[in-house]
Amino acid sequence: MNETTHFGYQTIDYDEKNARVGAVFDSVASRYDIMNDVMSFGVHRLWKDWYVWQTDVKPGETVLDLAAGTGDISARLGKKMRAPGHGGDVSGQLIVSDINAEMLARGRERLLNEGFLANVDFVLANAEALPFADNSIDLITMAFGLRNVTDQAQAIKEMHRVLKPGGRVLVLEFSKPTSSLLSKAYDWYSFNFLPQMGQWIAGDRESYQYLAESIRMHPDQDTLQTMFSEAGFAKVAYQNINKGIVAIHKGVKA
Repeated sequence: MNETTHFGYQTIDYDEKNARVGAVFDSVASRYDIMNDVMSFGVHRLWKDWYVWQTDVKPGETVLDLAAGTGDISARLGKKMRAPGHGGDVSGQLIVSDINAEMLARGRERLLNEGFLANVDFVLANAEALPFADNSIDLITMAFGLRNVTDQAQAIKEMHRVLKPGGRVLVLEFSKPTSSLLSKAYDWYSFNFLPQMGQWIAGDRESYQYLAESIRMHPDQDTLQTMFSEAGFAKVAYQNINKGIVAIHKGVKA
């Protein structure tokens, strides 16, 4: 019997998920940033600013941005990694990585347009099997990507493997609202407004239906915190934002 997993609310063969998720992001790549602004009424920009500030990223570090997509987190990190006297170049190394070639190409275009010409690498990679050496990375970020990974526990173990001792990981992801009233309003918004906006703006209702469903299927805050601990991380914690609509999960490699 083939092992199964979920694709939104659908049950599919385990080996199908990467291709199905890839098709979603191939479809939405050209309108991805516009849809993020529409879906969150621009608030995602504040979430991401706060998230990157909490990474405490510094010039000289080796940083891996997983599921980097169109590069908005990578660009924020790069700006904080610019050292005085080094012009506009990153000091250290910034690795921009995604499993989807179309999204990675858009991320590369963004960073080049913003003047990041040196010490930035673009790597097509699956988070479940990272092509990086053990103990080689100072900081890993992953924003709104973990829920699309087929084997999330394996991806978290891979993050732990490639981090240096004392290295840190911060994952920003949609999560479970802490208020039942907010949860009901959020469900209505997610399953009515999002797919309709996807149809009008991106010409793709089904992909945004999947994105709404994928949020509901993602582990809640406490479950994900346990997964980080089981992968070997220390100082594991999470921080709810907007009453748990999104959460920042943190861990340090001992």
